[in-house]
Amino acid sequence: MTSTLGLIINPLAGLGGSVALKGSDGMAEQAQALGATPRAQARTHQALEVLLPLRDVLHFLTYPGAMGEGVLKDLGFSYEVISSPHPGPTTAADTCAAVQALQARPLALLLFAGGDGTARDVCSVAKAGLPVLGVPAGVKIQSGVYAVSPRAAGELALRLLQGGLVRLTTGEVRDIDEEALRAGKVGSRYFGELCVPVEGGFLQQVKQGGVESEELVLQDLADWLNEDWEPGVRYVFGPGSTLHQLAEILGQETTLLGVDVLQDGQVIARDVTEAQLFELVDQHPAKLLVTAIGGQGHVLGRGNQQVSPRVVRAIGLEHLRVVATKRKLATLNGAPLRVDSGDVTLDNAFAPVLKVWAGYREELLYPLEVL
Repeated sequence: MTSTLGLIINPLAGLGGSVALKGSDGMAEQAQALGATPRAQARTHQALEVLLPLRDVLHFLTYPGAMGEGVLKDLGFSYEVISSPHPGPTTAADTCAAVQALQARPLALLLFAGGDGTARDVCSVAKAGLPVLGVPAGVKIQSGVYAVSPRAAGELALRLLQGGLVRLTTGEVRDIDEEALRAGKVGSRYFGELCVPVEGGFLQQVKQGGVESEELVLQDLADWLNEDWEPGVRYVFGPGSTLHQLAEILGQETTLLGVDVLQDGQVIARDVTEAQLFELVDQHPAKLLVTAIGGQGHVLGRGNQQVSPRVVRAIGLEHLRVVATKRKLATLNGAPLRVDSGDVTLDNAFAPVLKVWAGYREELLYPLEVL
């Protein structure tokens, strides 16, 4: 029996990440002018590779070109394009039109690739009860309707199609609260819910936002770092409120959702792009500080695409440290930390545990999952 899936790709999703734009909503042209390259199709390719064992019994409904047709053609899946091509870049209206057209046909599952803006578009027109699943391809992903990685999306779809015990639940669609961001806080707004399959640890949780209130712990961490600055070494501070507050305590002004570089106790580059960051750390001693996303555990591949695989390799895995308070780690409820850099070879080079700076000269070993 043939199963029919819908596929929608937002080709512009994730464009802004590597060039420090924090997102792609309304920024596609600017991101491309800065040298950003699309990543949504490659991420979708990773997800659909998992479904290749079912290629003979799967049929897709999709949109032309970069919105789905291209990836399905490359992988040899059976598909039907249900819209005429049109010139110019895709828009939110195209995503909405695609959802409306696809859900008019019987679907086992609607797969869509993008970020929180794409999830909002899907949510705005999706019928209640339509099973959907997001393939993470955006810069910021706050919504609980995405798999934890592209391959996890494929695995979850595979289990569903093979008759596995996959439960349907509701996942929140959230997007960053830009008013709060302008006030210096990371938070998200609720925009609705979608019906999503859930099984095991394949579906990511809604991001736990907000500025931490553990000033004493961060002060301890700042004291430790202040004592251990190495002259001439460049310290890369990743995005997030934890590292932003840590820098503030050290008397440095960093960007809340950007990547900044410090050397000899001073900011030498603020809100850098991937290309700028690579130039700063290539052939120069550096250390990388990242934090874990509260409630999700991602340390690479979510919101910090400026820290690309080549940047991580230039710095060296031995110089990467995760900074997270015990309270933040507790939001994971025992789930592992996660890396999803998009480079399988790099991800597999990580040890099964990561060192986490959690207090003054206090390091924890925390389990890591490669997605």
